[in-house]
Amino acid sequence: MDILAALRSDYRTFPHQQSFDLYASDVFFKDPLTQFHGITRYQRMIAFIERWFQDVNLQLHAIDQVDDTIHTRWTLNWTTPLPWQPRIAIPGRSELVLNQANLISSHLDVWDCSPWNVVQQHFTSRRPA
Repeated sequence: MDILAALRSDYRTFPHQQSFDLYASDVFFKDPLTQFHGITRYQRMIAFIERWFQDVNLQLHAIDQVDDTIHTRWTLNWTTPLPWQPRIAIPGRSELVLNQANLISSHLDVWDCSPWNVVQQHFTSRRPA
């Protein structure tokens, strides 16, 4: 399996049709808002994004692998289902660590903006007409 090709595909279709089989059952996930262990929690987080946010787009800017670590740079956009439909953008990067079975055992997301900035975007941003 070409894990980089699979990840590129997942970024293109995010949050739909994700390749959860790329992840270890006890995967550790962390971003500025949450952290947890387990593929079931990871799947629930993705399902929440798919269910509640509109026009989700995860644009992949770069992906590379050095030894057992994959680095990505991306921008996540979505429209929040509020009456004024704010368009939210989070630029960031991920570090994905592979275990000996070549499965992702750790997924760390770092945002290039603060969680407070994301809250502010809900009140200063509007969906383009």
